[in-house]
Amino acid sequence: MYEVISFDLDGTLVSMDFVNSVWLEKIPEIYAENHQISIEKAKKYVMEEYMKVGPEAIEWYDIHYWIKKFKLDVEWKDLLMSCSNRLKLYPEVREVLERLSRKGNLIIISNAAHEFIEVEISMLSLSPYFKRIFSAVSDFGRTKKDSWIYRRVMDEMDVDGKSAIHVGDNYEFDYLAALDSGMSAYYLDRRGKIEGNHVVHNLKEFEEKLMDEIK
Repeated sequence: MYEVISFDLDGTLVSMDFVNSVWLEKIPEIYAENHQISIEKAKKYVMEEYMKVGPEAIEWYDIHYWIKKFKLDVEWKDLLMSCSNRLKLYPEVREVLERLSRKGNLIIISNAAHEFIEVEISMLSLSPYFKRIFSAVSDFGRTKKDSWIYRRVMDEMDVDGKSAIHVGDNYEFDYLAALDSGMSAYYLDRRGKIEGNHVVHNLKEFEEKLMDEIK
């Protein structure tokens, strides 16, 4: 078994409902209220501004940047907590974490900023499963597209990349970058549209692949 088993967070452990409700629903709603415009116009404007930045920039993940950018009259924690009722794990997650946490050191390597991670981990009671939790953007000022992130985390965990494996739902950030760092990796395709030796469709399949590797 690998010494370190690494997971992405959003889209891998936690459903996208929470983050989507923050970025795509609540922020436009507050913007519309603060600037006295329709929700339709607010959503269009907010989305256009997001796309000018793009997911390869660290500002994309920075709630403080967007609150300031949109001149929103709200505290970041109040904003996130207002959407906390949308937090949920994918169905198989807790049982898989329970079993794998007895077989190796589990960690999270996420592009989410610590503000989001803090709320998700706390509200979903995930901390007992994980040895360490890393935010690429908050801890290292880069996104997971940079394979350096994975090498840096392995240094922090004091393990060789060959002793670690990562799984996540972004093909470029979670699969290719992790492989490029020297780790093993699986791409998580929850939509079931892709097949392959290193593709899984849920974390139960990922667990089964790990078990097959040590037989």
